[in-house]
Amino acid sequence: MTDAPDFDAEPVLPVRLADGVVASLSSAILDGRLRPGDPLPAESRLAERFGVSKQVVREALRQLAALGALQVGQGRATRVSAAPDAGALARFWRLAVGSTREGLAEAVELRRMVEPQVARLAALRADAAGLDAMRAILARMEAAIGDVPRWIQADLDFHEQLGRLSGNGLVWLQVRGLRPVVEEVMRRFNDHASRSHRNWRATFDRHRLVLEALATRDPDAAERAMLAHFGAAEDAIAAIFPAAPAAAPGTTKEETR
Repeated sequence: MTDAPDFDAEPVLPVRLADGVVASLSSAILDGRLRPGDPLPAESRLAERFGVSKQVVREALRQLAALGALQVGQGRATRVSAAPDAGALARFWRLAVGSTREGLAEAVELRRMVEPQVARLAALRADAAGLDAMRAILARMEAAIGDVPRWIQADLDFHEQLGRLSGNGLVWLQVRGLRPVVEEVMRRFNDHASRSHRNWRATFDRHRLVLEALATRDPDAAERAMLAHFGAAEDAIAAIFPAAPAAAPGTTKEETR
């Protein structure tokens, strides 16, 4: 059996002990001290490291397994999942955003605020393997021009890989959690009107410029390319989400919905 990796574990304060263990293990997973596929030490060893009982450790592991961060199997070592599970976050975003014009428009606005900075980080931190994966996704996008379902999946994978290349586990988790909402926006965009080949190609080229900036390790160019990508979509977004009618004097925002 693969040896469990060693990592620093500080004793947990005697308040909400299981939550403290969850926080410590989550931090080790997110910062890479515990990597996908790594086995955790035995419950007794974890209890000794954290200064808590095995029952507390067992409860913490159950919580992390429910979140998808750990794979627990009877008679097998508990292992770190292949990737942090964004399912719970995705469900939250679907509930929070819904399918309203306001919710989806706010999701688009959130992406415009976040992704240019994600691109900056990716330009500074992306490794060769990550860039190769991005190139493969871009090739899928080019092959999918004109095929809406295939294009959407490749486009989603491009932005998710960008989050991965940022080197920030929380950013990657956030991007993955937003995926169902972004997919809904993309579907609306592609269903709104027939797209010309020139339009498809222009969208592809904007993604290509983002990748070129990452490959040349140019964070300023990466940020500009991502801003240009969203800027070019302003008219389409406005068409999908037309401005709400002006509220009458004394009317609240909620009363106009």
